[in-house]
Amino acid sequence: MPLDAICLSAVVRELAPQLEGARIEKIQQPFRDEVVLLLRGGRRLLLSAGANQPRIHLTDQLRDNPAQPPMFCMLLRKHIGSGRIAAIAQEPLERVVTLSVDATDELGERSRYRLVLECMGRHSNLILVAQDGRIIDCLRRVDFEMSQQRQVLPGLFYRLPPRQEKLSPLSVSQEEFMQELADCPGDEPLNRWLLDTFTAISPLIARELVFRACGATDACAAVENGRLWPAFSQWQESVKEERFTPVEMERDGKPSDFTYLPVVQYGSYVTCRTQGSFSQLLDDFYVEREQAERLRQRGQDLLKTATNARDRVRRKLALQRQEYEKTQDRQQLRLAGELITANLYRLQRGDTKLAAENYYEAGCPVVEIRLDPRLSPQENAARYFKQYAKAKTAEQVLLEQMQQGEGELTYLESVLQELQQAEKEQDFQDIRWELSQGGYLRGAQRRQQGFQRPSKPREFRSSAGLRILVGRSNRQNDQLTGKMAGPRDIWLHTQKIHGSHVILFTEGAEPDEQSLLEAATLAAWFSHGRESGKVPVDYTPVRYVKKPSGAKPGMVVYTTYRTLFVTPDGELVKRLEV
Repeated sequence: MPLDAICLSAVVRELAPQLEGARIEKIQQPFRDEVVLLLRGGRRLLLSAGANQPRIHLTDQLRDNPAQPPMFCMLLRKHIGSGRIAAIAQEPLERVVTLSVDATDELGERSRYRLVLECMGRHSNLILVAQDGRIIDCLRRVDFEMSQQRQVLPGLFYRLPPRQEKLSPLSVSQEEFMQELADCPGDEPLNRWLLDTFTAISPLIARELVFRACGATDACAAVENGRLWPAFSQWQESVKEERFTPVEMERDGKPSDFTYLPVVQYGSYVTCRTQGSFSQLLDDFYVEREQAERLRQRGQDLLKTATNARDRVRRKLALQRQEYEKTQDRQQLRLAGELITANLYRLQRGDTKLAAENYYEAGCPVVEIRLDPRLSPQENAARYFKQYAKAKTAEQVLLEQMQQGEGELTYLESVLQELQQAEKEQDFQDIRWELSQGGYLRGAQRRQQGFQRPSKPREFRSSAGLRILVGRSNRQNDQLTGKMAGPRDIWLHTQKIHGSHVILFTEGAEPDEQSLLEAATLAAWFSHGRESGKVPVDYTPVRYVKKPSGAKPGMVVYTTYRTLFVTPDGELVKRLEV
């Protein structure tokens, strides 16, 4: 569920004693819509203005910073860097949280700034406000064309978002409640009536209140019979008394929702688990969802680039094959030149064709040769000989180009396979750097060491305790096979199928059959053959694996190998993962 106003109040209530008086040591903006305040004592305060998951909470997750800080991040560092958080407050029943920060202004005087987080779905924003109430800057600038109700621009006075014309659920009395309910049509669902009548109530809470009152989430007003108010008033009192419980709901072992009170509407279909704090709840709930969304966004442009490059190479190869097929008829060009030369006495300028006996074939059949009437007989013969020589040269050049194209096509398909199985942001960063180095991403900035944590291969342990590493990218495959592995370690790769390099570290001994089988299963799983029934996997000592000079990243040749046929097994992968 989105972070509604009441759940947000529970978060703010929890954060207040931890933040008030805390000094800001660093400010980071890992993504366009997220700011992280690093506080003294090692705590990290996340403020997210993302359209799908706006929120504020303490976080334990480490986020990579861009090589160049965004302008808004630099502005925050200028004004509130090294400042002290004086207070955190929420607008009553609104999804707006304000951090008051005491810091030194440009003149060296103490000034109080406000960092306002508006958790309003796609209208979410993070706004820095000066002491005089004017906006210094914001994550998303809103001009008159975007909104006629409220502009959010530097220099304007900050105003709160327009309030909804709904009743407050915390101040409504029983008489007012019943009067409003009496005007509700009998066939209207009660949960819809609650959402339309009161502010700060989320769809999940509306369904929960109706379920507690009527035993069904879709009950209508006609069957209410005065049971809704007791459930509503009980919830009202718990909110007023700030009896909040951080509850995470799980379905099929995966987080599905969260709220601030125990939920019973789902019965046994959903497991409710109480977290230690709301920060822990939000951090755990959003970590996988946020990572998946970030990976999808980061991977889209790379996937498009690699796919376009692959399709371009395919089209180029198709044209080259057509040209190559044409060069295979070059003997007819040589024959035409020789027959013209043998029949020069019969020709004169202006002739358009020559009918001559082909004395190279048995029976000397008559062949017809087209002539250019603008050329002399000698020039026509020379033209055919020149076309023959050109076709002969083109055959050799096209063979080399097609060989290079096949190698490039194989490389790009391996990149697409890596993108499909990428799991971390570092995986995409490595692939982006790789494509940039290969000239496929024009203008892309190279990854700068020191700003990004290095990517590491996937690590596993066989049943016998042997270490197994699996490359995440072509560059990592090169490093894994060429630098990290010893000559007696075992190298594995799917046969004629794009996949990752796998190294079974033998520690100088002969590997057992079970470890070989498990390493081969990993090679099959991290390949294009993951969905196949039986996958051939070649294996050989690393000393037999060589990288040709000038080859693309991840491309190797190997000899003296054996082959195992294995079935990809996801459960085995989970069991062996370190």
